Amino acid sequence: MNILITGANRGIGRALLSQYDANGRAATGTSRSGAAPLLPLDVTNQSSLNALAERLTGQPIDLLVCNAGIYPDKGETLESGFPAQMWADTFATNVTGVFQTIQCLLPNLRAAPSAKIAIISSKMASQLNAPGGSYIYRASKAAALNLGRNLAQDLKGDGIAVGIYHPGWVRTDMGGGNADIGEGEAASGLAERFDDLSMDTTGCFLNWDGSAQTF
Repeated sequence: MNILITGANRGIGRALLSQYDANGRAATGTSRSGAAPLLPLDVTNQSSLNALAERLTGQPIDLLVCNAGIYPDKGETLESGFPAQMWADTFATNVTGVFQTIQCLLPNLRAAPSAKIAIISSKMASQLNAPGGSYIYRASKAAALNLGRNLAQDLKGDGIAVGIYHPGWVRTDMGGGNADIGEGEAASGLAERFDDLSMDTTGCFLNWDGSAQTF
């Protein structure tokens, strides 16, 4: 099984890569720097995306984990924060970057017998879970959720299952030291969810522990 994980240089992406490696499953990660053993990929740069696609020409991808993401608007105030460039940068990574990564690697996914795409979103994407704040991050993750749900429909004909996942509140640079769970626990739960993903469950929005997330 060939697995590709974007944004695998730290946090949940790195933990997932370690999890698969420890279990003897073929997994490759990407990062913007491309420091070995990771492959170089800037999901906001079309040339970088094209270079990765060319590098992987002819190689089936059984599972693509779209994990690369940013959360720059912590601490921004409604009165003076959330500048336009921050919106643009966040959507370029968290939404457009996800779509273009999938788009560029469609030939690789279609070459696998039963490929899967896992999009890391967040419970902060939920319209029912809306306590305020973090407007940019919430909006971008809601867009990623919508993207995944629609891709699940369009890729049914190719037999490619798409799942959208909340990784939990994880103790990472993004989640902070007071978060609920560690990287390893999140990665273990997510890996189980990815294994369970099928055409019967395509379009699902689940928590790392398997419980359903509210839309």
